[in-house]
Amino acid sequence: MEAIAVLDKVSYIYPNAKETVLKDISLTINKGEFLGIIGATGAGKTTLCLALTGIVPQFYGGRFFGKIAIAGLDSLEHPVSELARHVGIVFEDPEVQITATSVENEIAFALENLCIPREEILRRIPIVLKSVRLEGFEKKNPQELSGGQKQRLAIAAALALQPDLLILDEPTSQLDPIGSQEVFATVKELKENLGVSIVMVSHAAEEMAEFCDRIALLADGKLQALGTPAEIYSQVELLQQNKLRPPEVAQAFHKIQQTGIHLDRIPVTLESGIKDLEILRSRSQLVSPPVFASSSANLDKPPILSVKNLQHIYADGTEALKNISIDIHAGEYVLIVGQNGAGKSTLVKHFLNLLQPTKGQVLVGDRDTSQLSVSELAQSIGYLAQNPDNQIFNTSVEKEVSFALPFLGYSPKAIEQATTNSLKAMQLWEHRNAHPLSLPKGERGRIVIAALLAMNPEIIILDEPTTGQDYQGASSILEVSRQLHQMGKTVIVITHHLYLMPDYADRAIVMGKGTVLLDAPLRQAYHQVDLLESTYLTPPQSVVLSQYLSKISDRQYPLITPTEFANSFMPN
Repeated sequence: MEAIAVLDKVSYIYPNAKETVLKDISLTINKGEFLGIIGATGAGKTTLCLALTGIVPQFYGGRFFGKIAIAGLDSLEHPVSELARHVGIVFEDPEVQITATSVENEIAFALENLCIPREEILRRIPIVLKSVRLEGFEKKNPQELSGGQKQRLAIAAALALQPDLLILDEPTSQLDPIGSQEVFATVKELKENLGVSIVMVSHAAEEMAEFCDRIALLADGKLQALGTPAEIYSQVELLQQNKLRPPEVAQAFHKIQQTGIHLDRIPVTLESGIKDLEILRSRSQLVSPPVFASSSANLDKPPILSVKNLQHIYADGTEALKNISIDIHAGEYVLIVGQNGAGKSTLVKHFLNLLQPTKGQVLVGDRDTSQLSVSELAQSIGYLAQNPDNQIFNTSVEKEVSFALPFLGYSPKAIEQATTNSLKAMQLWEHRNAHPLSLPKGERGRIVIAALLAMNPEIIILDEPTTGQDYQGASSILEVSRQLHQMGKTVIVITHHLYLMPDYADRAIVMGKGTVLLDAPLRQAYHQVDLLESTYLTPPQSVVLSQYLSKISDRQYPLITPTEFANSFMPN
């Protein structure tokens, strides 16, 4: 096979750093290949991507060893501008890449830099916009797009250059699951139709298993393992040792194998898992489905948060919320889900009085939010925004966490105590003197949670807290949410990642196009598969497997986790 990029014994150290970030990596990327790169935060994935564009070491400096050839060009001898004709890159945070005042200009900008003729630019714009589900947005200002839409625009702009190699660093971390699926599918089509080679860094195990040709596992700067998705993702213990989440199908079948039932393989995609279910039935006994009690202990308490007939129309005429009524009770743990643009963040901003209702009212306890200042509300409600950087403005982590406490009347001693407890609870103690923006995005989210914890509000709202986090980071934030819930706090989490939530939330509110489509106990909501898919959400693979199991066994299995699914089987 023809190679598009060859790395030969590549090592790299950033300027003024002691640690080697990449350690002796040799790897060939083939023409037309879709290579996935996985690894925990700090494994060296982003540095490897930057090295493939020549940005490392040309812009960063530092010490570089070994050799990288991209489309036959040496990455040290050819300037980044020349390499850019062959390799395009899309970063995790689209904000850093988008500069133009309209969607079509964003795509035209890079093409004009490469002196592409005007007719060709006009031909490419609709093609790439269609491929990322942004037709009709040509004239819109990118700043009016949701996070997910901005990411798709960044991908469209890179695709328009028709590079030989397209590098995507966590491109789907801010997208709803169907948006994420579409990016994977789009990228696969580019590979198949245009022969573009793809390198993608992602924590989206289910999609990576389905779409990649090969997976490279990085750990501590080394290439730890390289193989097909079936070879890499079936090694559940290897992934867990490296703090990675295997696809749910692989988790479930691995647990089944551990009970002593013989399996020919560990399936890593939903399709192969459903196929293997028939064989599994013949080699095992089915256990009767468990009876799950619904947790409605909090519903007899008065609501702590009420929304009555809430409507919100933005200045441009967009009706973001349509006649919504919800009661949330003290001590509940509520999940709010829906596609990008479903109205989730708009709803939450009304809880905080950051937006005022066009019609209807919002009550915190029995007080109307229109009568409360934002600072009064902050004593009752702690809020972690989707982009934590918008909430950070101090010069050290410790100052950030303690900032609001004097205004709430805390004594110096109480401030010190609350700040220390918060920093330790969020594993930020050793970073307390660091500048918040010097930490990775995932850590910055934890700083804001630590600041909220110190203020001790009754209600905690986490808006997409797991965006951009690896599995360990996401789990540690959700573990904090569990601790808060156990302390009696009311917790509201907005996320696209349904597979993360079964161990935490007990109720799900599903939103779509500004309305509440469903408000039900979590288990019941997860099994409304068609409804979830209508709002661009993907149910966890365990749910789909258990629905298939219900079909072939004539009994209902309302299961929502790999463990519950695995526990349904016993050796013959």
